[in-house]
Amino acid sequence: MRIQGHLFSWIGAFMLAVAIVYGVWSKEPVGTTALFLSFALSAMIGFYLIFTARRVDTGAMDNKEADVADDAGEVGFYSPHSWAPLMLGGGGVLAFMGPVFGWWFLFFTAPLVVIGLWLWVFEYYRGENQNQ
Repeated sequence: MRIQGHLFSWIGAFMLAVAIVYGVWSKEPVGTTALFLSFALSAMIGFYLIFTARRVDTGAMDNKEADVADDAGEVGFYSPHSWAPLMLGGGGVLAFMGPVFGWWFLFFTAPLVVIGLWLWVFEYYRGENQNQ
């Protein structure tokens, strides 16, 4: 994880330099904003990966003498199935269509977003996935 964290940090530094040069040279606000947002996203990912690498064990990806087989086995916990992200995504798509058809459309789509978010957050507190 440490290598990926440093890689994203360097990409963030590059994006910051490009954003500054592009903003000064072109004086175009949309592209400059997009480049600054790219810098922020890369910096956040890099910080998270470096911060997490300090708290977890060193993986095979950080060892230069590691083989492919050293990284075999269980990687982590992944949800077996969930319909909540599909409902949340569909509600989000419909909610973002609100400005297209009229703001009244949000009245009907906001409950889909709220229910999808509720189901996704609390999916391990009920049903077969409930922790005991």
